[in-house]
Amino acid sequence: MSSSSGLPPIFAETPIALVPACTVAEFPANTFLESIAIGPDNTLFITSHLDGKIFRIDSSGEPIVHTTIAGKATGLTFTADGNLLLTAWNEQKISTVFTLSPQGDAAVLVTMPDAIFLNGLTPLKGDSYLIADSYRGAIWQLNAAAKTVSIWLEHPALARSSTENEFPAVNGLKVFGNTLYASNTEKMQIVKIPIQPDGQPGEPEIFLQAVNLDDFAFDQEGNLYGTTHIYNSVVKITPDGSVTTIAQAKQGMTGSTALAFGQREDDRTSIYVVTNGGMSFPPSTGLEPAKVVRLDVGIAGYPLHRSQAVMS
Repeated sequence: MSSSSGLPPIFAETPIALVPACTVAEFPANTFLESIAIGPDNTLFITSHLDGKIFRIDSSGEPIVHTTIAGKATGLTFTADGNLLLTAWNEQKISTVFTLSPQGDAAVLVTMPDAIFLNGLTPLKGDSYLIADSYRGAIWQLNAAAKTVSIWLEHPALARSSTENEFPAVNGLKVFGNTLYASNTEKMQIVKIPIQPDGQPGEPEIFLQAVNLDDFAFDQEGNLYGTTHIYNSVVKITPDGSVTTIAQAKQGMTGSTALAFGQREDDRTSIYVVTNGGMSFPPSTGLEPAKVVRLDVGIAGYPLHRSQAVMS
């Protein structure tokens, strides 16, 4: 790759070390797979953004519609009790968080008329979750038990350079240790935010620049694995900020949007990547089928729900 290809320098010049890859499932072209969450039994749950469908893929390998909402589906995460939380727009285009039961029953948890574009979400502690608002430039805190929401942090580091830009700003969110990491896709930055003992945010700082990430996940050693979406790859970023490309379009990464680590004991070193086949920036060869691709990165994932306390 070269900078003439339009890639940001960090991707044009980064070393390439491809990992084993295999396609798990394919969906028709023009399917915008947006996010993925993986259950304890390794069942994959995947959102299809434009039609509000949530698919599940169990050991049979066949995608099955788990449920459908009237609206557009974005982020997914598991709760400690085995339900799913889904960020979405409802049919009135109001930002909404749904709960999804293991049986596929969808129910509105909260509507958020002051939110603009709910996107990635991640557990904080207990019943608390953090939700990215990509157009407001903010992170909301949701108490799922109390069904309440409030702004956790609104900050220029989470915002777009211009409201005219359609690219999302704050997008993916993950906690590692006592730090929240957030991708700002529009600014091509990764932001790190200390989580203070009372659970409130410290001062944000830029962890890495010129890196276009959508969603990401951490392994147990603190390496970050991120989908680059329009740059059709997955990158590995070490704790010191070194970047390596580990999968490209040839491995099925065209339009890579999100990823998550396998949860079954014998699959914890796998990451499952979902794609949209290039819908946001079609390749010269045309749109591809949306895919779910398994990559073996050789290191187990860092758990989303942790036993150690984040808040006192």
